[in-house]
Amino acid sequence: MKSPRKVVIAGIAAFAMVGALAACSSGGSESGKTELRVATFPPGADAAAYEAFDAQEKQFEKANPDIDIIGVEYEWEGPTFAVQLAGGSLPDVFTVPFTDSKTLLENGQLMDVTDEIEELGYTDSFNPVILDGVTDSEGRIFGFPRQAYAMGLHYNRTLFEEAGLDPDSPPTTWDEVREDAKVIADKTGKAGYMQMTQNNTGGWQLTAATVARGGSTQTDNGDGTYTSTIANDGTKASLEFLKELRWEDDSLGSNFLLDWGSINQEFAAGNIGMYTTGSDIYTALVRDFSLNPDDYGLTVIPIENDGGTLGGGDIAVVSPTVDEQTKAAAVTWIDWFYMQKLLNEDAAVLDAKTLAESDQAVGTPLLPVLNREAYEQSLVWIEPYINVPRDQMTPFIEGIWEQTPVGEPKGKTQEIYALLDPVVQAVLTDQNADIDALLAQADEEAQALLDE
Repeated sequence: MKSPRKVVIAGIAAFAMVGALAACSSGGSESGKTELRVATFPPGADAAAYEAFDAQEKQFEKANPDIDIIGVEYEWEGPTFAVQLAGGSLPDVFTVPFTDSKTLLENGQLMDVTDEIEELGYTDSFNPVILDGVTDSEGRIFGFPRQAYAMGLHYNRTLFEEAGLDPDSPPTTWDEVREDAKVIADKTGKAGYMQMTQNNTGGWQLTAATVARGGSTQTDNGDGTYTSTIANDGTKASLEFLKELRWEDDSLGSNFLLDWGSINQEFAAGNIGMYTTGSDIYTALVRDFSLNPDDYGLTVIPIENDGGTLGGGDIAVVSPTVDEQTKAAAVTWIDWFYMQKLLNEDAAVLDAKTLAESDQAVGTPLLPVLNREAYEQSLVWIEPYINVPRDQMTPFIEGIWEQTPVGEPKGKTQEIYALLDPVVQAVLTDQNADIDALLAQADEEAQALLDE
């Protein structure tokens, strides 16, 4: 990629660049081409990732010589995204989680791309449940669903072996997770299990654990209003589980302030035996956190009481501040970079071949943005280039279709996730934490947010 012009998005520091970036919003350049600033990877991605992006950038610009791609380092984080958005420091094309898309489109912070998607001809190809996340009450569409995942249980095969456990037979129940976590902690001195706790991720994973146990943190009333149901048996059982691992088993290690980035770093470094997160994390673990692929294992999250697996994903969107010329370039890029590899054999093969030649992950398990048949067909197209250890992910690949996917709560999602962070932290840092009282308070505060 064009490293001399690479823009780093980094919280408040990004404000220093607002003036320069705003000048790009008109889309013009001295060469007469349309300059398009597009999100690439989080800071810290390995050089091979940028080599692959550079190759893809050249392929795109050869096919679209009137567009000049400028890569921008980007990582969505709940606490800093609003600052970046308000400051105008986001790229022209970036991605947001499903959970943020409804709020952003309602606030007028996403570009309407309905006509462009219809012109491309694949509006009806999307999974309607996923497309709903970027569709307003009038049926207008504000983004391109580009990737989806289901929650999975990720585990370190090497730590399993060191603890005398069989990495080909990962736990299938929460009781077995607890048992294996204690064995790993006792035999290796590493955290047998851990869970995210801050920057909205504590609430996110607590919600995932709740859903897996048959609970729900929120009810959609069907009329645009929501009722908080945080104080339910599933959430209580999830916190009791953490409390037992922390205070009875001592199997959670000693770092109780982890978010998406830091727990991935600890896992990749071999310091955590098991944790839950999206099924697509393998790519980032290898690309951004230097995971040894031999260490990695993936299985489905344990389900009980008719629970399901929390699903999610992200949307490729266009900044609402760009002009029509830049918008057209943005849609062309999104279609080429994100969508065609899901729809077209030649595009899928080119994408997989380019990534594989730069040692980037190809074949990481996902949920289909379109439909299962299209997803499985795409795996056939790229089979020669698949380089992820799918045999180490077999329990997930075979088991995920038997689980019921459950969407994330729609009302004030990120705000309520943030509200739940300290609840998880309290259980892990205070042996006498009153779980019932914590949940009752969180329920009250969440309802107040929903009633705003």
